Amino acid sequence: MTYKVFQWASGGVGRQTGRVAAQRASLELVGLHVYSPQKAGMDAGELLGIEPIGIKATKDIQKVLDSDADVVLHTPLASKVYGDNPDQDLDDICTLLAAGKNVITVVGYMYPKVYGDAVVDRLEQACRSGASTFHSTGLNPGWLGDLIPLTMSALCERVDHVHILEASNFEHYPSPEIMFESMGFNSEPDEFERSSARRTEWLNGLFSESVQMVADGMNLGVTEVVSTQQLALAEEDLQTAAGTVRKGTVAGQHWRWAGLANGEERIAHETVWRMHSCVAPDWAVGNNTITFKGAPSMHLEFESNFAFRSDGNLGTAMHAVNAIPYVVEAQPGIQTFLDLPWIMCRQ
Repeated sequence: MTYKVFQWASGGVGRQTGRVAAQRASLELVGLHVYSPQKAGMDAGELLGIEPIGIKATKDIQKVLDSDADVVLHTPLASKVYGDNPDQDLDDICTLLAAGKNVITVVGYMYPKVYGDAVVDRLEQACRSGASTFHSTGLNPGWLGDLIPLTMSALCERVDHVHILEASNFEHYPSPEIMFESMGFNSEPDEFERSSARRTEWLNGLFSESVQMVADGMNLGVTEVVSTQQLALAEEDLQTAAGTVRKGTVAGQHWRWAGLANGEERIAHETVWRMHSCVAPDWAVGNNTITFKGAPSMHLEFESNFAFRSDGNLGTAMHAVNAIPYVVEAQPGIQTFLDLPWIMCRQ
């Protein structure tokens, strides 16, 4: 069977999902939705980094709704962080679902129950209206801190506690746009707090989704996810591939999301981000790890955040692309990782 795909957005992840949709034999790219007026009307192949394919990019959502696409790959920058309307992604997703388009996104809503009944009901109503299916995916969250622990749990008689650690050193990551503008490094502490409020809310939502989904999958009884954040400031000017991190500005971020059952921590997802190896030496260092306490206790360790996969955008993109057959063939409604079969690459 060939699945018809409408690609939504052509950024770092969207270029990959759209390219594969245009090139994989089991998929057919039928359209590309863009946000920029400059991109509208351009050949989709040019925007996706391949040869022209005779499909013009469009800003008109009605063309997406009127298409014969089986699925929309929704891969924009998250509206909860970027743009004027934090709810834009949810609005667009529900519009697509209500029009009968299955949707796979990477912006969040991986486990919508975290956001309350109103969000769940809205998504479910849109799915009912369009007899469509919704799924959200990613790399982390969306694989490392959720699917891997869930898979490991199959070896357990009893799970007492799960700890997921992502420790990343961005010293050699050469993107000032990501490091400084998006992630808020090299900001004064007050400026960081002001500028990152929406991003903090988004991250808290994303990782709470992950923690709650894993906890529910293992029946750990978690009813609350609490988050903490610490900042580390540069003690001197730090030279990095993204540029100089000035003394006194944010050079480290330590996030922790803990799932509690009757006040007892049963699962924690800890993320440590540094702009230089010398930052916050008392924080966790090393590779990405997943540790189970229980019967049996287990410990799984990956190489550093960048070394265990050669291309993070491609990994994120392919988790969405490879989900297409499973989502299109699933029953209408919200389909999380707890609902879908094991997703594999179907070339």
